[in-house]
Amino acid sequence: MATTKWAIDATHSEIGFKVKHMMFTNVSGKFNEYEATITTEDDNFETATIEFEANIDSINTNNTDRDNHLKSADFFDAENHPKLTFKATSFTKKGDDYELAGDLSIKGITKSVILPAEFSGLMKDPWGNTKAGLNIGGKINRKDWGLNWNSALETGGVLVGEEVKFNIELQVIKL
Repeated sequence: MATTKWAIDATHSEIGFKVKHMMFTNVSGKFNEYEATITTEDDNFETATIEFEANIDSINTNNTDRDNHLKSADFFDAENHPKLTFKATSFTKKGDDYELAGDLSIKGITKSVILPAEFSGLMKDPWGNTKAGLNIGGKINRKDWGLNWNSALETGGVLVGEEVKFNIELQVIKL
């Protein structure tokens, strides 16, 4: 078997998330700067080793004040913890879908997570490049990683939900 290296095609990928705001609507965001090292044996993603990192300073929720608050010590503390990282431990087929397991590190805290994933398979693009598609979902509780800030609402409840839902669309290209 040959080792195959893959890179994220950033023009066709997005590292997104959603969090409840005021307990009834979702605020979406994404990281604009990220990179990954992905290798497989031949083209078999079940053998994949994946190491990913996102630059916290690149967080984008389409609101500069909110983005700056997220970068502050109240949340990610980007000055002291500039990267969010993920290192996969397995990519396992479960029925028609997959599970991506690994260690997620945020703000100096590392915890194991299991995220549901869809693997769209391999395809040649019009320029002859081999690409693969992945959609990664799942959710975490932000407080498990020390992202504890919140504000009580006059009407009851809190401003920021604890559950963070991932919406990660990856298109990777064979190097």
